[in-house]
Amino acid sequence: MAHAAPHLRLIPPLHPAPPEAVAEHACPYPAEPLRLETLFQQHARYVASVVLRVLGRDHEVDDVVQEVFLTAMTGLSAVRSPLAVRGWLKTIAVRKACRHLRRRRLRTLLGFDRDSTSYEQVAAPGCSPEERALLARVYQELDRLPVAERVAWTLRYVEGEQIEALAELCGCSLATAKRRIAAAQATLERTLGHVR
Repeated sequence: MAHAAPHLRLIPPLHPAPPEAVAEHACPYPAEPLRLETLFQQHARYVASVVLRVLGRDHEVDDVVQEVFLTAMTGLSAVRSPLAVRGWLKTIAVRKACRHLRRRRLRTLLGFDRDSTSYEQVAAPGCSPEERALLARVYQELDRLPVAERVAWTLRYVEGEQIEALAELCGCSLATAKRRIAAAQATLERTLGHVR
């Protein structure tokens, strides 16, 4: 899965290890099935970084990561190749993050989530105060978008995903992914100016 250079950088992503490193570490004994404990030790940081960039709130990450690995536990026996694990976990992570964002939106609409979270903590170390403020504004605007648009835009411009991979992660067609990104970009440009 090739990654485009991201246009907006928050925390540094954890790039996938080279295939030979994954094959070497993901399943020490190819004849044995993957174990959840091993899977968690090798991929939890990666899953957490994906979830953080999609959600934008550090204090929500642990719950979603736990959901990802609980879901992974039920489908672990179906994974045939250790090389497929990271992409499979990323798909689960994106879909769990979407569900979490929908629940967050519902809690907000019902008045239960009046969290005045500062999104500045997701900025990469060394960011200037101006960059931190811009990232906080972007995430505040992303909170106002429909979840599908927010996630598509975040995967494209924060995570740096190619459109084809993004569509697969979101479980939608290529055309739908492009429409979601364009709609989110138009809204963000209207409210914030040119952002990428």
